[in-house]
Amino acid sequence: MTDAIGATGAYAAAAAASTTSSSGTSATGFNAMGSDAFLKLLVAQLKYQDPSHPADGTQMLGQTAQFQMVEKLQQMADQNTQLLAEQQTLASVGLVGRTVAYSDNGHAASGVVSSVRFSPGGPVLTIGSTEVPLTAVTEVRSS
Repeated sequence: MTDAIGATGAYAAAAAASTTSSSGTSATGFNAMGSDAFLKLLVAQLKYQDPSHPADGTQMLGQTAQFQMVEKLQQMADQNTQLLAEQQTLASVGLVGRTVAYSDNGHAASGVVSSVRFSPGGPVLTIGSTEVPLTAVTEVRSS
């Protein structure tokens, strides 16, 4: 990472300390950095740059643009995850009263969905006295 930024050994040490202090643990990559860590790295780069070879403004703008792009992509990924969870919730509610086939420990079974419980791991269907995760459903039939 330090070669891509063109930093000196002092900058690398400052960057590691900055990343560690902002997150509590050492970051393993650019995705683990937040806005605060990025700004600290940028300030450290300016502070420890070689005075005879000052940082190029276009390079810094490029780094800032890359950081913003990664941040936006992470926001989009989070929104997609949330959208998927909402779609699973809607789909599972639509299964109440319907007959579904599902795989239970490698054995095929079926039954009518009587209720849905929403857990952090995703919707769980109640079929008779059995709780079945939505991901185990293999077929849906009208009752």
